[in-house]
Amino acid sequence: MTRSAPDLETLLAAAVTAVPGGVARPGQQRMATAVADAVANGEHLLVQAGTGTGKSLAYLVPALQVGGPVVVSTATLALQSQLVDHDLPRLCDAVEPLLGRRPTFAVLKGRHHYLCLAKLDSTGAEEPQQALFENAGAGGTTWLAEAGRLGKQIQRLRDWGLDTATGDRDELDPGVDDAAWRLVSMPARECVGAARCSFGLECFAEASRERARGADIVVTNHSLLAVDMLAGRHIIPPHKLLVVDEAHELADRVSSVAQAELAAEAVDRTARRARSLVEPEVFEALTEAADGLTVGLGETPAGRLVGELPPALHAACTMLDAAARAALESIGEVKPDDPDGVAKQPARAVLEELSTTAQRLVAAKDEDVAWVEKPERGGGGRRALVVAPLSVAGTLATHLYQERVVVATSATLTLGGSFDTIARSLGLFPPNAGGDGTSGDEDEPDDAGPQWSALDVGSPFDYPRQGILYVAAHLPRPRESGLPDATADELVRLVSALGGRTLGLFSSRRAAERAAEVLRKRTTLEILVQGEESLPLLVRRFRDDPQTCLLGVMSLWQGVDVPGDACQLVVIDRLPFPRPDEPLAAARSQAVDAAGGSGFAAVSVPIAAVRLAQGAGRLVRSAGDRGVVAVLDSRLHTARGYGNYLRRSLPPFWYTTDPEVVTGALSRLGGAP
Repeated sequence: MTRSAPDLETLLAAAVTAVPGGVARPGQQRMATAVADAVANGEHLLVQAGTGTGKSLAYLVPALQVGGPVVVSTATLALQSQLVDHDLPRLCDAVEPLLGRRPTFAVLKGRHHYLCLAKLDSTGAEEPQQALFENAGAGGTTWLAEAGRLGKQIQRLRDWGLDTATGDRDELDPGVDDAAWRLVSMPARECVGAARCSFGLECFAEASRERARGADIVVTNHSLLAVDMLAGRHIIPPHKLLVVDEAHELADRVSSVAQAELAAEAVDRTARRARSLVEPEVFEALTEAADGLTVGLGETPAGRLVGELPPALHAACTMLDAAARAALESIGEVKPDDPDGVAKQPARAVLEELSTTAQRLVAAKDEDVAWVEKPERGGGGRRALVVAPLSVAGTLATHLYQERVVVATSATLTLGGSFDTIARSLGLFPPNAGGDGTSGDEDEPDDAGPQWSALDVGSPFDYPRQGILYVAAHLPRPRESGLPDATADELVRLVSALGGRTLGLFSSRRAAERAAEVLRKRTTLEILVQGEESLPLLVRRFRDDPQTCLLGVMSLWQGVDVPGDACQLVVIDRLPFPRPDEPLAAARSQAVDAAGGSGFAAVSVPIAAVRLAQGAGRLVRSAGDRGVVAVLDSRLHTARGYGNYLRRSLPPFWYTTDPEVVTGALSRLGGAP
């Protein structure tokens, strides 16, 4: 007798039951039904699912009913690990009796995440020392000891290479430095291909792709998804459904992948790599181009470049393009039987990228933004000439939605109460019809684009009862950088009322360090500051000691998950608008202004809304959490236009501007008599 296929409700119930403490959630059920309907109708879907909805199961369960491969893309390693190590194994155990088979899943990462046997085989004793020369800092007095340490890491990688079944760097414990890993891994653009490589049949990266091709569900990341789109979609296996989790991050990840740069150190490194493959005069031309780039970067202030490149940088890029093309001609094409192919292909790949980037910068197209990066005074950093696309909306509209249904989900997809802004950034909004009264992006397509619908399934949390949104409306409008005295006083008052348990999210490192200085001086609490120790260790100490505050900058705004009583106060020093010197944000804002819209409203405010929502979302992580989100920027209350928009982008906490009310609530939470 043929087994009848279980329906969605039955599968979801089994999956939820398998979760420790799992209970049916209306939002999760609505989302699962919407995903199934989207697949059936061939219509793309945006789903906002608040924290605690259980959105992973809400898309994984209907994915099992698609009848073909499904790809799930995440922005963070934390979510990828959660899916692969917990959610998917538990789901497969739960549904196997109902389906009559065990679903399969695989992780697909970029090629450089895997050990390259050809690179490992060709890595000699001189490579660790060479790697140090290529990555040397200002003081090079300890390079012999460092070379010895790298050599030991390479030997450990050789031993591991004999035992590992996957070659996945994430499975190497303890890990190795990036410098060591670069010596034994191969970026995709530098690979000669399995057919041309003597280790092709044993290649770990190829094996991972083969596993992905046979899996029901493939888990990947936004960066590889972007590379796949821009490379013609031949890396990720063909599939019917693509789920983009943490979808508010996708456009930025695509922009990063489409970004390119020129740095003198990279040109020098390329010249050394190609030295044995080209004539001496070609090598000299490459080194001269690196020198010219150094001079050009030295003469040009940091910041955005408008119009054509300054003469010195224009000349350097022209020299570099000519030298790179001469080197490519000298090396020649890599033939299938070329015994030097493993050495030639990486050199050719990097030279081609240098030439393409130099030509792109010289062309100075309107759809690109160029800028110079330099180290901050007194700090580390790099000198580079960078170019990135003004917008990726058109790229996404053209390449993301073809021949598959896309479900994009996140806890923060509605900004100001509308999906319009996120939809436009993902290439789903028609041009010149912005819901906020702004014109469309320059990169948007000319037609209405793919058909889509949107759904907000809410959150199971009772935000008005679990949290307070307090805005310090009595504070002066922030004007100076750092942490003003009045803001510091307010911070001390709030933290002292609770007695610790505070996550401080600051707009700059200077403000975070000033806050730490004040709190250490005026309280007896343990103050932890991002950068003083590794972030996992800081978070663990914050979680374990209630009389502790953890202070940091942007990466903490969405990278910390501390449910329970350990975090009952989230303090945000000021509204997280992009800085005026952020080249991409400034260029995009200017483009909207030039088209007759408001760049501030269309670019800066949505960026701040996403960041603010992510930061405020650190407070309530479970049904039992209680606490306060305190924003020490009066503009959130006094700016009627964007202030209301930003508040509508936050969870619906109970709202107050009364300092006495909030200190009373914090004192009760802290157990004060």
